[in-house]
Amino acid sequence: MSSTGVVPDSLEEAEDPTYEVGSQAIIEANHMPGMYGAEATIAGAFDTVAYSVTYNPTTGGDPVENHKWVIHEELEDSGEAPLEPGTEVTLDAEHMKGMDGATAEIESAVETTVYMIDFTTTTGGDPVENHKWVIERELSPVE
Repeated sequence: MSSTGVVPDSLEEAEDPTYEVGSQAIIEANHMPGMYGAEATIAGAFDTVAYSVTYNPTTGGDPVENHKWVIHEELEDSGEAPLEPGTEVTLDAEHMKGMDGATAEIESAVETTVYMIDFTTTTGGDPVENHKWVIERELSPVE
């Protein structure tokens, strides 16, 4: 779930994000085990279009369905955003093994602020750094 933290050159930082870099938020998403309910530190905030995609891993195996999230800047030759559901794209992202270069289909699109986050999993206490991506509605304020 961790990454190097490198973001596409064309990705623009959010001017007025709800969650500022360095602030804390609660993760309301369960993309992978141990995310939901964890307290996150915001490592980056960017305005873009986020897509859920279904893709066939380049390493073989079953399709990965409804993967959340890949951003517009992580698609090869993507053109104008947002892309419509059903559009076939090539992924230029390495969130998971077999993702980079894979053919994918857009399932949904949302124009939003996306966040790169650091957190400790709730299932094993493992640190995660620079996780890409959660969208704004998948975070809530720390009480």
